[in-house]
Amino acid sequence: MKQIIIIFLLFPTLFWSQTIFEKAQKLFEAQKLFEAENFDKAEVLFKSALKENPSDFKSLEYLGDIASRNKRWDDAVGYYKKLKMVKPSGANYFYKYGGALGMKALEVNKFKALGMIDEVRGAFEQAIVLNPKHIEARWALIELNLKLPGIVGGSQAKAIKYSDELLDLSPIDGYLSRGHIDEYFKRYSDAERQYKHAIIVSKSKVSYQMLANLYQKKMNQPVKAKAVLDEYKNKQN
Repeated sequence: MKQIIIIFLLFPTLFWSQTIFEKAQKLFEAQKLFEAENFDKAEVLFKSALKENPSDFKSLEYLGDIASRNKRWDDAVGYYKKLKMVKPSGANYFYKYGGALGMKALEVNKFKALGMIDEVRGAFEQAIVLNPKHIEARWALIELNLKLPGIVGGSQAKAIKYSDELLDLSPIDGYLSRGHIDEYFKRYSDAERQYKHAIIVSKSKVSYQMLANLYQKKMNQPVKAKAVLDEYKNKQN
């Protein structure tokens, strides 16, 4: 009788532990499916997990990422918006929200898009407030300031400001972003110099590729473009 009572008293704990294990197992399986790029099946499991726990920030983020990969921007915005409410200290969540909202703005009429710009910018800026070393948010703000007309907040000076901040945080991102700005405004010689600096400090593939693209697509120098790519290949051998 005593053993039966003990089992009876422990039953809720055992049941609860089993439930927690099952939820953890479901999330683990969903993450593995996501990593294998089996997004449809992963989405089903993450939605199931979210139904059981509407504040599960991991499921919200994965579902937002899946929606973004499938360019379902309304869904992505919804997931990331809830995510930043559940985890208001998560810099990357504000960054992802701003990115999804920005992509959505490209698909709506210009008048509606203009009304979304401040929120997009604010999300990226908040990401930097929460994480002063956030590199991607600065890249996003550079692009935003380049593409927007001055009348609605676009600014070359602001773009350069964020590029200077990147230079302090990550020299390669600083040089590449400044080269990108110079290229955008057709200052091709200046862009060439910045990309060469990026190659010197990093030897990264993206640095060589951006310089080669500049030669090929903007400066009409295919021979130089090939030489740059050949140099990168030779360094890998």
